[in-house]
Amino acid sequence: MITIKNMSFRYGKHRMVFDRLNMEMKAGYIYGLLGENGVGKTTLLRLLAGLRFPTQGSVEVLGFTPSQRRTEFLSDLYYLPEVIDVVPLSMNEYVKRYAPFYPRFDYDKFNYYLEEWNIDPAQKLSQSSHGQQKKAMMSFALACNTRLLLLDEPTNGMDIPSKGIFRRLLAQASDDDKCFVVSTHQVRDLENLIDPILILEKNQVLLNNTVEEITKKLWFGVKSEKSDHDLYREECIGGYAVVDYNDRHEESHLNIEMLFNAAIQNKSLFKRMFIEEQQVPHSDFSEEMRQKLYKDHE
Repeated sequence: MITIKNMSFRYGKHRMVFDRLNMEMKAGYIYGLLGENGVGKTTLLRLLAGLRFPTQGSVEVLGFTPSQRRTEFLSDLYYLPEVIDVVPLSMNEYVKRYAPFYPRFDYDKFNYYLEEWNIDPAQKLSQSSHGQQKKAMMSFALACNTRLLLLDEPTNGMDIPSKGIFRRLLAQASDDDKCFVVSTHQVRDLENLIDPILILEKNQVLLNNTVEEITKKLWFGVKSEKSDHDLYREECIGGYAVVDYNDRHEESHLNIEMLFNAAIQNKSLFKRMFIEEQQVPHSDFSEEMRQKLYKDHE
């Protein structure tokens, strides 16, 4: 679905955003794209959509080179930015004008999405609140039924009930032939939806793994006492919420916010565990491996 090889991108001469980035994303998943401000999440989405062009290396999406902006490519991809350019049209007018560009646009689903969010299709977007605009455009994006859907901070501006509807509709729209990439800071809004998790950090990928792969190597839970070997911890009721090595091969529930904080505090270690050492079988991730990684990290 998406293959990036040795891709570099910079703004001007001095601001390097990506340096020889390598990454793959497959169909059948809802990717959660995480990273601190300024690491290039929005830039990556724009590169995938063909709105930015790599300085070097290659980006292949749906079998196309995005920068060529072929009609077949653009009709099978939808990019919804965080900030929407509001047009003085109603959704009825918007659909008549823009739906023909997407051959698999589903009018029945579009009306269903509007009803779920209680959107009046006759009201002009410019006369709607920011939250209503976001939900109206999300309805259009889902109804386009493209194989690749790129969403930048989709839950910003939504109230709590609307976020729940968004999760449900996105899950309903996903299938084995589609790839959704969701860039977000609101990880708690999407914790039970996004999988795999992709974490960017200044020119590099720290993590691009499924929840199952992550929880095989890391343990999430509560301890009564802190340890020097904890990768990340926060005080909580009953002790400390902790991210630790899963050398005991125990099952645990992934906490994406804790995972992100652990990755940012242990960048080189995470890159080694999840990017450089992906060929290490889980059965070999023993106490000896843990001590080696921890010693190297120190």
